[in-house]
Amino acid sequence: MTLRSVLVANRGEIALRVVRACRELGVRAVAVYSDADASAAHVRMADDAVHLGKSAASKSYLNEEAVLEAARSAGVDAIHPGYGFLSERPGFAAAVEEAGLVFVGPPSSVIATMGDKAAARAVARSAGVPVVPGSDEVSSADEAVAAAGEVGYPVLVKASAGGGGRGIRPAGSADELRTVVAEAQREAASAFGSDKVYLERALQGPKHVEVQVLADTHGTVVHCWERECSLQRRRQKILEEAPAPGLDPSVRSALCDAAARLAREVGYVGAGTVEFLVEGSGDAAEFFFIEMNTRIQVEHPVTEWVTGLDLVAEQLRIASGDPLSVAQDDIACRGASIEFRVNAEDPDQDFLPSPGTVEALELPGGPGVRVDTALMAGDAVPPFYDSLVAKLSVWAPTREQALARGRRALAEYRVDGLPTTIGLHRRLLDEPAVVDGGYDITTLETWLAGRSP
Repeated sequence: MTLRSVLVANRGEIALRVVRACRELGVRAVAVYSDADASAAHVRMADDAVHLGKSAASKSYLNEEAVLEAARSAGVDAIHPGYGFLSERPGFAAAVEEAGLVFVGPPSSVIATMGDKAAARAVARSAGVPVVPGSDEVSSADEAVAAAGEVGYPVLVKASAGGGGRGIRPAGSADELRTVVAEAQREAASAFGSDKVYLERALQGPKHVEVQVLADTHGTVVHCWERECSLQRRRQKILEEAPAPGLDPSVRSALCDAAARLAREVGYVGAGTVEFLVEGSGDAAEFFFIEMNTRIQVEHPVTEWVTGLDLVAEQLRIASGDPLSVAQDDIACRGASIEFRVNAEDPDQDFLPSPGTVEALELPGGPGVRVDTALMAGDAVPPFYDSLVAKLSVWAPTREQALARGRRALAEYRVDGLPTTIGLHRRLLDEPAVVDGGYDITTLETWLAGRSP
């Protein structure tokens, strides 16, 4: 079917991003909003808007029935969930399908499979994709200790239904493991509604590299090359870039092929991201599947920069039943792109969230500079949602030029009225490990702790 109207079930910059993609495709975009977002940019720029409820996410953007009722009342054909909120809830996707609407994403059964870490590992094995050595699900400390004897210490205890870096606890010995299993189970039950956990071997200083994939309803699956996402704090990404610096061409090819193979194996449809850990260097580096995100990613702009694709437009075309607009041989990786996440947080106060009002705002510009944001001068940053307020991304023909462009753009970026992470990014671009691309998933936290990366 050809989509005529889409409910954008999100807020902030990603909601505005989807609204703009709909506008370019001639699709009516319907926004939803909470009390706190009544005058937000995504509401002002959509064709129509429906009020969901009170400011708290549980009373608005996470209220599945309210979102479905908004879709029914607006008479839309489809729901685009963006990222976060309801985007990876298989029950919500199933409810959308049962309502006779199109869920802009994979089938609910695929979301359920890939959202269960143990099931996802089984799919990867079936597709011949390497996984981090680990265990099946464990239900007690005794089972965990027995499994760790096979896996080898140190290990990570992970929530089977987890995601976004939550529900993960490290353990370096049997005694430590006995303690953290119970903690991980409680956290998993609270955060994800399931206390199932499993073990993975903790790799030493790996890089976090992910691959963007697209799959249509006609059986075509392509990869859109990789992104480097290793600069993380508490497993939350801070900066991303494409392509991954220092990745051997043979490893890059094998990694991207593995991601596409896994997507085919699970019957994927839409835009998704397959995440890997890469250990070692050169052509001897090994990669291991860790999870798949069944939605558009925060960091999708860097892939759009280096490939020239509009990933959100591709999502909407796929949801309409159209074939992909490109074949694998058409997707080249050109130049280098870096994205800087701008959060309303104070890095000098342990990244304390800093809601408030933007008193003045100056956005960077010029060649190869993009700012994804719904924030304008005078807008309030409410305390009810994620602290991400903007994404600054840059592109240049080489990585060295992209770093220079990033420094210039960050120097131009000004937000008055509340602390942000802009200053942190300025400092990071002078750090040797970032400049030479040799950083891994331990680098940022080591640097933040005051030690040499």
